[in-house]
Amino acid sequence: MGIFIALLPALGWGIMPILIGKIGGERTNQILGTGIGSLIVGLVVHFAFSTSSISWPVFLISLASGAFWVIGQTGQYRSFEIMGVSETMPITTGFQLIGTSVIGVLAFGEWPGTTNKLIGVGALILLIIGAYLTSINDNKSGNSQVIKGIMVLLPTSIGYWVYSALPKMVDASGLSIFFPQMLGVFLGALIYVLTHDRQVITEKKSWLTTIVGIVFAISALIYIFSAQANGVATAFVFTQLNVIVATLGGMLILKEKKSPREFRFTIAGLVLIVVGSIITGFI
Repeated sequence: MGIFIALLPALGWGIMPILIGKIGGERTNQILGTGIGSLIVGLVVHFAFSTSSISWPVFLISLASGAFWVIGQTGQYRSFEIMGVSETMPITTGFQLIGTSVIGVLAFGEWPGTTNKLIGVGALILLIIGAYLTSINDNKSGNSQVIKGIMVLLPTSIGYWVYSALPKMVDASGLSIFFPQMLGVFLGALIYVLTHDRQVITEKKSWLTTIVGIVFAISALIYIFSAQANGVATAFVFTQLNVIVATLGGMLILKEKKSPREFRFTIAGLVLIVVGSIITGFI
């Protein structure tokens, strides 16, 4: 049962990009819908679960965490437009794992000891090689799209890094900070929309994309229970399988074309990314 719970967040986060591809719309539609859906789940959890109260500083840090997630997600949605889901997901996963790992070591003293640090560096190298392999294209136009996508993903991945790092600064359970995080996702999405294109608030695509936010938030909620049941390391490692679901879904469901050579490199890259994430999860 514990393994089943651990797999659910990976499945949910893996199908999010596929849902985005199927629903379509502009980036502003997508981020607003994601924010609304996240807030809906956050409110349900807030009123349905009896959680311990948290201080205002913890509330605000959790709120900021959710808002920073929006920065990363807008970059990801933009990258979907540039190079597709199957190209974006392995690269953004690599960036997320590398950034959060480095911050964990430098700011929170993770990977204690020389041996663990050497193993961790080896894992990060696997992630870099894996992301590179998935980005290989047989044509110049494809390579230019990948470069453009990376230029979007790299700076916006900072949002994901901060989203992951801020909760480590507070002494509170994942369930107690869940609502302020989802509220932060909504407020971050709302600010983004109000500063880019307010008209999408009334557009159908924005409200259809609410399902994506619901899937994201439910997956995040299940991850909390998975961490309790399986331990943080095991739960985290299983979530990284979402890159396989999303990448293969992009190719098979969204019909993103790859040559046989590109497909082989993509599969090899995914294997390295998963192996690298497993190593970082258990150090």
